[in-house]
Amino acid sequence: MSAAPLQVEATGETVGEAKWAALRELEKLLPGLDKSAVQFQVVSEGERGLLGVGYSPARVIALIDPSEVVEVDQSELAARARELVERITIGIGLTARVAVREDDETIYVTCSGDELGLLIGKHGQTIDAIQYLANAVARRGGAEAKDVVVDAAGYRDRRRATLETIAVRSAQQALREGRVELEPMTAIERKIVHLRLKDFPGVETSSEGAEPNRFVVVISD
Repeated sequence: MSAAPLQVEATGETVGEAKWAALRELEKLLPGLDKSAVQFQVVSEGERGLLGVGYSPARVIALIDPSEVVEVDQSELAARARELVERITIGIGLTARVAVREDDETIYVTCSGDELGLLIGKHGQTIDAIQYLANAVARRGGAEAKDVVVDAAGYRDRRRATLETIAVRSAQQALREGRVELEPMTAIERKIVHLRLKDFPGVETSSEGAEPNRFVVVISD
């Protein structure tokens, strides 16, 4: 016979804030909780009221099946990156599973679920902004900081393919014209371009400008 789901109820000014408060309460009961296994039931979306009259908070219930409780072994930096992305997804009203893995150089935060287009944004602007924020938070870790890659619905693979195509076209243009400046990119995206053209005959690459408007320059050698 399976154990009954563990649940907590919490309130907030918005449904997103109530969900976050509920997650906090669950974490007190289950340190190291894998938040992707938590499910939510919205009891009430709340009422803002008029001039403070008739206000009622949003109310949610967070549930987790004890059999799905998994202790997550991750670094402090990875935990902070995961927490940031989870707060953002909850804040914009998305129900997404957030998974984290890391290697010696990079922390990968991957979101899965429905309606992830809202998280990605037009031309990837939203997810790039989230990634930029996640890296800014990681930089507070000092010498041990790692790059943070935030992905959803395979966006980064598609973006990588696009960047590599742009890199090759820019190299071909640089061979004709001598110098090509690409659009501003994140450090991680610039690295993709540099690596793609590292062994491309006849060209060299460098980065110029200041963040967040730093860009790759392709020059014929």
